[in-house]
Amino acid sequence: MLSDDGRYTIVYNGEIYNYIELREELGGESFRTHSDTEVILRAYQRWGPACLDRLRGMFAIAIWDAIDNKLFLARDRFGIKPLYWAKTSRGLYFASEMKALRPFLDDRKVDNAALSDYFTFQFCLGEKTLMAGIAQLPAAHYASLTPGQVVHPVRYWDVQYNIDYSHTELWFAERLRELLEDSVRMHLRADVEVGSYVSGGVDSSLLAAMARGVRPDGSFQAFNGRFSDGLDFDESRYAQALADEQGMQLHVADIDEQDFVDHIAKVIWHLDQPTAGPGAFPQYMVSKRAGKSIKVVLGGQGGDEIFGGYARYLVAYFEQCIKGAIEGTLHNGNYLVTYESIIPSLETLRQYKPMLREFWASGLFGERDERYWRLVNRANTFAGILTPEALDQRETFEEFKNIFRGDNVGKGSYFDAMTHFDFKTLLPALLQVEDRMSMAHGVEARVPFLDHPLVEFAATIPADVKFKNGELKRLLKAVFASRLPQTIRDRKDKMGFPVPLNLWLKRGGKARDLIGDMLGSEQARSRPYLNAGMSIDAVLDSQSVYGRNLWALLSLELWHRQFVD
Repeated sequence: MLSDDGRYTIVYNGEIYNYIELREELGGESFRTHSDTEVILRAYQRWGPACLDRLRGMFAIAIWDAIDNKLFLARDRFGIKPLYWAKTSRGLYFASEMKALRPFLDDRKVDNAALSDYFTFQFCLGEKTLMAGIAQLPAAHYASLTPGQVVHPVRYWDVQYNIDYSHTELWFAERLRELLEDSVRMHLRADVEVGSYVSGGVDSSLLAAMARGVRPDGSFQAFNGRFSDGLDFDESRYAQALADEQGMQLHVADIDEQDFVDHIAKVIWHLDQPTAGPGAFPQYMVSKRAGKSIKVVLGGQGGDEIFGGYARYLVAYFEQCIKGAIEGTLHNGNYLVTYESIIPSLETLRQYKPMLREFWASGLFGERDERYWRLVNRANTFAGILTPEALDQRETFEEFKNIFRGDNVGKGSYFDAMTHFDFKTLLPALLQVEDRMSMAHGVEARVPFLDHPLVEFAATIPADVKFKNGELKRLLKAVFASRLPQTIRDRKDKMGFPVPLNLWLKRGGKARDLIGDMLGSEQARSRPYLNAGMSIDAVLDSQSVYGRNLWALLSLELWHRQFVD
């Protein structure tokens, strides 16, 4: 879209939910359209880069100033929408997909620093991508540049953990209710029907229930995916309980091993680079089903990172409690939870015994950052598979520490440091999955937990309110308990979107044949990161039910063939 005077041209991907209010502020009577694109263009004309402070939504923006010969690039606060660039001998190219930039690269090869990140976390840190020469504009950054300049991203927003000790838990509860209800209302602004992904967990179920409350009349469509390999891989009963209680129409995508064989290459192609574990595959299949019925859905990403929903937070605090009990410092105010009070919450860890074994194998009672590094570091399980060079994590560890010890996080709260690291690193990876897998089928996924007024507020809540007695997402569940069926509210076994990949591999069949042929090929064996003596069958047979090594290797090999070879 061009501005009235022809000076500015905008290319934009995303949704601005407060465009109606901004349109009024900018003088609505002078607008030519009713689109949020024109609102962004007018906002930039008036306020320049400061316009970003006023936008509520998800976006990747490029604006060209024909008079000053200046390009303005910007990405939303959380990295929901993608924006990549490549600086080449022929100039700067930018796009919303990595694959669009490949033809312009001077050389196509893997970025070794990004590869270290990938083997450590299954995502890349900062601006890095797996493709050398292609960078991503980090979340909450913009860049202004003229021809010949180097891109220097500028951060325009950050979450500040300025803890509010002056209010009661009741006040936090009421404010949380107000902000989340407002966010859901804003995210329901659309010219088309809006439905919801419903995984069976608290976050997506709550958002779907709240959306149904805003629009109680007519049908409301919800979408779930399940595997036929046992109840550990089928959570549709929880989604159905919500649908029955709220009067929703639930669509369930039945996913099997043949779907994996048929679609896994497409999953990696649409992802642009592998990230965040095997949940991308069922997300692709559920989005495929959603795309047949609807074009806009709500998703629950962000709830775990903002309100503390990952079992590893409980594991880390359990160790701190044991340490405090041994040292006699348990009740001196250094810990959010005591050894005694955390015990009822430990049932949550029933399915995490492999994690516990690995976590306590060495370094017990060490420094907090080193212990959390051990919890999130997946490279420990790649011994014998990867070369020593590929397992050199020194740079990755230093970058991890800089984020974990960020100046915006108070030094006293282990809980805030852990959730902040995941918010800055894991969350963008999960959002990449949510966005790309949905958009692969023409579906727009919206994430109401990631409304910046809500995120900013949540960061001020004391950790002992959010994580009292070690109960994951305690405040969120307490405030909205009446919105959820008891069967969902009381769950202690939620594990993301588990995939029975390793079950398929152990019993043999199409998936094992596919992976064995691919990773056993001469092409795959030539990768410099793979140990020459690695046995594919040994790796196949050694995987635990929820192990991710094979997923990581298969995804990387598929990506290598599609994007590099």
